[in-house]
Amino acid sequence: MKLVVFVLNKEELLEQVLEAYVEAGIEGATILDSEGMGRFLTYEVPLFADFKEFMKGNKPYNKTILSVVRDEELIPDLEQLLDDVCGGLSAPGTGIFFTIPVDHAAGLVGQEE
Repeated sequence: MKLVVFVLNKEELLEQVLEAYVEAGIEGATILDSEGMGRFLTYEVPLFADFKEFMKGNKPYNKTILSVVRDEELIPDLEQLLDDVCGGLSAPGTGIFFTIPVDHAAGLVGQEE
């Protein structure tokens, strides 16, 4: 069982990203509004105000999508679908995808224990 974390930098792709989750067979996820550290430091901490020029073109906010996935075989398909939707996860400013092992989870709707 894995926690799949995807930080989507292009909020306008959220609907397509969620469609990719469904297509990959992942039934549920939690979507959080999030903000990158660079944006926060640049705009909220005066010491880093000179980074504003460096941050030009970066989206100030993003979406973080969390999902606990029991069937780990679904994850490579999801990653490929997200790569396609976002135009290549290796490209800067598209998103970050990673997994974390989960030892225990309760309350997962639609999934057997």
